[in-house]
Amino acid sequence: MIKPLSYVEKIQPYIPGKPIKEVEREIGIKECIKLASNENPVGPSPEVINAIKDFLSKPVELGRYPEGSGYELKNALCELFLKKGIQLSHDEIILGNGSNELLDIAVRTYIGPGDEAIMAQPSFVVYSMSVIAQGGIACEVPLKDYRHNLEEMLKKVTDKTKIIFIANPNNPTGTINYKKEFGEFMKAIPDNILVIIDEAYYEYVREPDYPDSLEHFKDDRDILILRTFSKAYGLASLRIGYGIAKKEIITEINKIRQPFNTNTIAQIAAEIAVKDDEHLKKVIEINENGKKYLYSELDKISEIKYIPTQTNFIYIILPDKMSSKEVFDTLLIQGVIVRPVGPAEIRVTIGLPDENKAFISAFKKIFGG
Repeated sequence: MIKPLSYVEKIQPYIPGKPIKEVEREIGIKECIKLASNENPVGPSPEVINAIKDFLSKPVELGRYPEGSGYELKNALCELFLKKGIQLSHDEIILGNGSNELLDIAVRTYIGPGDEAIMAQPSFVVYSMSVIAQGGIACEVPLKDYRHNLEEMLKKVTDKTKIIFIANPNNPTGTINYKKEFGEFMKAIPDNILVIIDEAYYEYVREPDYPDSLEHFKDDRDILILRTFSKAYGLASLRIGYGIAKKEIITEINKIRQPFNTNTIAQIAAEIAVKDDEHLKKVIEINENGKKYLYSELDKISEIKYIPTQTNFIYIILPDKMSSKEVFDTLLIQGVIVRPVGPAEIRVTIGLPDENKAFISAFKKIFGG
């Protein structure tokens, strides 16, 4: 049988959160609650649904390729950022099949065998997977106080370093790095290293001291800012995200990007989504209320610790006597799907009020509540 490249053999496949239908089939129950994949429990704007229905009423359009440039969506993004005082051109935006695809093609653009990329641990596992798949070396730096240890990451920089990944907010911990430390970090990074700022949860952040990565983009730095429509905008099933970088970087990454990598329905949905400010406010408000409720209930369980979050999920640290698999399996039997993310850590998405209550009820049973 044909063998893969040696470094591909080292990769552990990404295992997504269990889908509801799979769990219901496996354990024979109905009405499971999925709080494992940080999905938006509200879903997309009603205006998005209307736009999709309108598109589907024209069947001939389904037989046509999407617009490869994503012209209308890029226009909508330029308008969005212009409201914030940031002037972007189409040449400074790239669209992807989720921001996940964009980080992967950035790695394929700049990383070769023996090249290094620096990332935090734990953080989004796809960073290391993409680097190793190119024959690169993933240099992982442990978190400090559940946040990126920027000082230690700087110490890892060598003449082989090509990319540094910063997830801000970080997944799975929900933490952020702040303006001052991030600014000092960016000043210290050599100009020939691409800093990829993964801001998948950007819209959920409420912290005033959250750094504005676009300030560094305006300073003409080698930075690629990644955002997605999968989370706060509720378009996870359509797989669409975008990146912002200077024209020269976007030009090189576009050479690797596959033609028609974002489909027409996703482009239409994202274009409408960025214009519906009221729906986004509703999503954030529901998330904030859910966060407060979960905090108040988790505070009543003395055995566990949780990390305050700037996202739509909470990182929970279990007692030494418990394993994340044990808790995951126990909750699963009760129809609640969470995400084990370490030997004694689970990640729980903030859901709708009834979903949050169902999780707390099931979780407290583990602790005799």
